[in-house]
Amino acid sequence: MTQETTRPEPGALDVRRVRTHHLREAKRRGEKFTMLTSYDALTAAIFDAAGVDTLLVGDSAGNNVLGYDTTLPVTVDELLPLCRAVSGAAERAFVVVDLPFGSYEASPEQAVATAVRFLKEGGAHAVKLEGGAWFAPHVRAMVQAGVPVVAHLGFTPQSEHALGGYRVQGRGDAAQALVEDARALEAAGAFCLVLEMVPAEAALAVDAAVDVPTVGIGAGPGTTGQVLVWQDMLGLRRGRMPRFVRQYADLHGVVADAVGRYVQDVRTGTFPGPEHSF
Repeated sequence: MTQETTRPEPGALDVRRVRTHHLREAKRRGEKFTMLTSYDALTAAIFDAAGVDTLLVGDSAGNNVLGYDTTLPVTVDELLPLCRAVSGAAERAFVVVDLPFGSYEASPEQAVATAVRFLKEGGAHAVKLEGGAWFAPHVRAMVQAGVPVVAHLGFTPQSEHALGGYRVQGRGDAAQALVEDARALEAAGAFCLVLEMVPAEAALAVDAAVDVPTVGIGAGPGTTGQVLVWQDMLGLRRGRMPRFVRQYADLHGVVADAVGRYVQDVRTGTFPGPEHSF
């Protein structure tokens, strides 16, 4: 008599194209999902094929692509071509794009107009905005216009000057304010919440208080998903890394070594050789 192998049930994200309801279903099942930043077609295709569930075209492109010191200078017109590149290359992953600083705060109408551009011109599947319950009307207006919205709480980089720099948010009594903001944004229609640089206990409290999935970055292991900036995670960027970053490769070293060998070959005349010439 042979014993049958027990096969696990298919996961919520074992799908041809990840949608908002798959992410909600992942939380309901107690499953985790992944998010990485991406700003171009090549990385988007690699991450998509490797099984990353959601790709974030972040305004972190300001620091990692455009050479800015912060995310504040990033414009809609700068993010749109990056968004088109990522959405065009992703076959399975769900693509989220940041609403840049100054592109949504003035009014719900401004938020809708900007979000519609990213879906129509950029091919995004959803947008993300930073801020608490005071942006609930903006979230509601976008959702009513047919735009899926991710809300971002905790440390919000666009508000770094108001927050006094890169500081952990939601400590102590402030954790309850995070919960209240999360509930207000969920009630307004946000289908997912990003929690950045908040204590793990506070993130757990937020995740327990809402039915929508949560994505952590520096928020401990209790969120539904996790997100990292890909240049940090793969070791392309040098310098001091945030505590929450785990580096899975040293691309900076790999690239620097390869380019150094290329420079040496050109200078010594060994490239191009006969096999690289017509």
